[in-house]
Amino acid sequence: MKKLLAILLITLVACATPKKCCGQIDFKKLFKFSTFYTAVNGGTSLSNEDVFSVSTGALQSTVIKTPYDYNFALGLRKIARFGYENRAQTFYDGTEQSWSDGANIGKVSGLEFLFEADYKRQQGNKYLDMHHFIRFVENKYIIKGEYLEDGFADVKYFETSQRYRHKVNNKFSLNIGLAQRLSEPYGYNPLEEWLLSNGNLHYTNLAIQEGYEIDVYNNEYKDPNGNIVATSKEVWEEVVIPQVLSNYTERKRNELDNTIQHSLVAGFDYYYYKKKFWLHSWGNIMPYHLDNKDEFSYHNFNDNKQWYDYSGGLIFGYKLNKSLGTFLEGKYNKYWNRKWYDFKFGVNYVIF
Repeated sequence: MKKLLAILLITLVACATPKKCCGQIDFKKLFKFSTFYTAVNGGTSLSNEDVFSVSTGALQSTVIKTPYDYNFALGLRKIARFGYENRAQTFYDGTEQSWSDGANIGKVSGLEFLFEADYKRQQGNKYLDMHHFIRFVENKYIIKGEYLEDGFADVKYFETSQRYRHKVNNKFSLNIGLAQRLSEPYGYNPLEEWLLSNGNLHYTNLAIQEGYEIDVYNNEYKDPNGNIVATSKEVWEEVVIPQVLSNYTERKRNELDNTIQHSLVAGFDYYYYKKKFWLHSWGNIMPYHLDNKDEFSYHNFNDNKQWYDYSGGLIFGYKLNKSLGTFLEGKYNKYWNRKWYDFKFGVNYVIF
């Protein structure tokens, strides 16, 4: 993946400087107005929770503790701000959410990029989130490469696209082209081979294959290391089995190689800005995907039919008068069988 990103960066830089060879690239100019940032953020997570249970007539209690949340961010960005984007903070701290980064084009033509990695712990769960993209925009074409890893949404892919761009006017443009996505084989379900004829999951045999031991007569359930993890059927089924299934599916998915998907892509961008009213919207749709007849092609998990992958965003703001204003912002993505989205809406009233 790192090699692919490096190749893409070199290619896009070359596009940005077509009259110069690689040795003549002005890196000072290339990174001018870019910002490198690193930051650590933290805070209290869920409060401790008392859990009570009864075993052989005796009351037992345990305390579930959730460690504090944190986020370690490392990033490099060079993206021109749109008119509605105010830089309220003096420093980048890694908590910024600029939804306009998802648009096909920026405010200015030329080369823009974002490289950001966030190692975080949220409510006791650890994630590594990464979002990198490089885009080069001109009047007639758009070239973009993007890598996204969202641990909370459980999606990870690398995408490149090459599009012809048609400017309808200074505010609205259309684009069409090709996209290539490299990802794990989404749609593959490792648990399907453990389904019984009645649709139930034969999780007992699966757990035994994974190394767990079950002693029904003594109510002892041991993990592959010989540790007792449950002393009742209820705890075994409600606590241990879900973790067994989660670990199994994750391991089986990680054993598979990434697959590449070639698709047709079309999109639009619209941007209008005045101090009292602004509207920024964009959208993309992939209506056709090449079937390479691979064993783990998404076509196999979709009854060998085509499907629609799409993404889009909307940023709206309106100041009715000097006191009252409203805003609506959101973005939505659907790739394969994964969906992830954010939105916010609000009203502001300033008292003079």
